[in-house]
Amino acid sequence: MEFYNKVWKRKIPQLLFYIGLTIELGIVIIDKSNYINPVEGLLFRITFVIFALKLILTQYSRKEWLLIVFMEIIALISYRITGKNDVIRIVTFVAACKGIQLKQMIKYAFYVTLLGCIAIVFLSVTGIYGEMSLTTDYGRGYEMLYRKGYEETRYTLGMGHPNALAAMFLMLLAMGIYVFSEKMSWYIYLFLMLLNVGIYGLTDSKTSMAIITILLLASFIMGRSSFFREKKAAYICGLLIFVLCVGFSVDAAANAPKVRTAEYRETFLSSYGHGANANVLALMRIDQKINGRILALTDSEGNNGSIESWRLFSSPNNMEYYFDMGWVKLFYRYGIIPGILYCIANLFLLWNFYKKRDAFGLVIFTILTIYTVVEAHLCSVYIGRNFLLMMMGSYFLQDENMKLHNNV
Repeated sequence: MEFYNKVWKRKIPQLLFYIGLTIELGIVIIDKSNYINPVEGLLFRITFVIFALKLILTQYSRKEWLLIVFMEIIALISYRITGKNDVIRIVTFVAACKGIQLKQMIKYAFYVTLLGCIAIVFLSVTGIYGEMSLTTDYGRGYEMLYRKGYEETRYTLGMGHPNALAAMFLMLLAMGIYVFSEKMSWYIYLFLMLLNVGIYGLTDSKTSMAIITILLLASFIMGRSSFFREKKAAYICGLLIFVLCVGFSVDAAANAPKVRTAEYRETFLSSYGHGANANVLALMRIDQKINGRILALTDSEGNNGSIESWRLFSSPNNMEYYFDMGWVKLFYRYGIIPGILYCIANLFLLWNFYKKRDAFGLVIFTILTIYTVVEAHLCSVYIGRNFLLMMMGSYFLQDENMKLHNNV
């Protein structure tokens, strides 16, 4: 019985989980390189089976089983309608996180991702594999409607696109801060800020530069002020930011065609927002600051991404079209019902941050909420990109006798 409890009930499930997580992280790293993965779909199916086995070997309460079964039914409906297994994989992964220490798995994800990124950069810099830079039109200094500008050269260091390099730097910082925040001195934050400036110099990614700066400043303040860590007001601010970010994204998707019309009238008819209300005019001005991301929702014949293209459980036609706005992509690609459930899961995660007074979790959650307004990095088929899923699994399905923040 002792052997069964130690090996079969604990060691084997944990081993299965980390094998699956390693493969998922490897898929992310390969995706960030210039290499085209010919067996990506097969690997997704393999990791699904591994996490499903971990789930079967894990004990859950009756309420947890009801929640898991309900979410798997939603995921199955999504699969039958879209033909894609993204939601099933995500639900199974989150459920499989039970019994795995949160900081332990995020630390593991941090180190594997860091080593993978270092390998990509090394191969690129040495000229072995991968381009160091990319020369193309990045959408600056152009007429918004024509979406044509001038070519620029920015550094990618083997990651295909400068924004991908900046995004991976942000994700590594977020994971690192969550795991090592209690050991980080002021000079480490200063060093990371200098690195941030360096990455900005290479990528010219203003959005990532601003987001990372806020992340570092907020984390530094949280680490040195128990006042902000303990006060309910900080968590209420996180809630308000989440509601505003999702609300703005829905509003942008609903009014994208009107924004295009207002932009057209201003550009070609010299009529400042003729016929447009204040909300549309505000969205147009914001869109001009975020490089036409709202207009991009109207670039296709069917206005893919705008709210008219959303479905309750998405559609097979919504699986491949690409745009940057992450919250919009959530509802467009996965459907209104899965999108709402994911937002509810985020709200429960925020509630758990408040109950546990997890201030660094709050900071990272808030920063990634803002980032997802303009970038779709977390809204992806790649589970290894979104470590918030690990947080959801650990907080929602955590063993009572397990210390959530046990550093290992």
